[in-house]
Order: sequence, then structure tokens, then C-alpha cells
Amino acid sequence: MSDETQVQDEARTADALPEQAAPAAEVAKLEDVEEALRDVVDPELGINVVDLGLVYDVRVEQDNSATVDMTLTSAACPLTDVIEDQARAALTGGPGGGIVSDFRINWVWMPPWGPEKITEEGREQLRALGFTV
Repeated sequence: MSDETQVQDEARTADALPEQAAPAAEVAKLEDVEEALRDVVDPELGINVVDLGLVYDVRVEQDNSATVDMTLTSAACPLTDVIEDQARAALTGGPGGGIVSDFRINWVWMPPWGPEKITEEGREQLRALGFTV
């Protein structure tokens, strides 16, 4: 068999193989996204947004992008950019590109935030800072 015939036979064999699907991208777990959001700290209070009760919902799509429904203690808060930057670093940064491929914060105002949304851990942190809750 000539080298040319062998190359053609190998090419036909490769063409006959079914295409293998690319491995599915791993989708982050909701609890991992929530845990990462604990690195996002409200710049005024110094407490993370999860324990402050600012995170209302987290969804992770099949393409591993996350949508976070979040509010602020006040609709007039000028620090949304700071919180978004921290969330970007927590969710998409770090070794290997982070736990999600992309994210979006959906700022929501209903229901309005109130101190009753603060977790027990958040209350302990606030007490340690001298706040009464």
C-alpha cells in the first residue's frame, strides 16, 4: 500500500467516526455562588451583602452565568459600582477564571430591605461593631 493510499484510508476512517460532543461546562452550585458573595462587603457597614440580607435570589444558567437579585439598604446608595466590582472579583476572578463565566446584578427594590432581613451572623457582626440590632 502506498503512503498516499494509507493517508486517504486514515482520513476516511476519521471522517466515519461520530463527532464527540465537547464536554459540558461545569455549572456552579447556588451555595458556592452565595458563599463567594460573602466576599462582597457593604462599604458603609463593613458586613457582607449575604449576611446583611441584601441578596434576594441567585440563579445560575446552563452556560454558567449567574443572575443575582440584590437590593441595597437605601435606593439612594451611591455605591452600586463598588458592590458590582466586588461581586465581579468574587464570582469571575481568581485562579481558573472564577466560579461563574459571567454575572449580572438585577437591582430590585421590592420588597424593600429592612433590618429583619439580616442573618443572625450579620447581627453578631453588627453588634461587634457597636450597632444595636
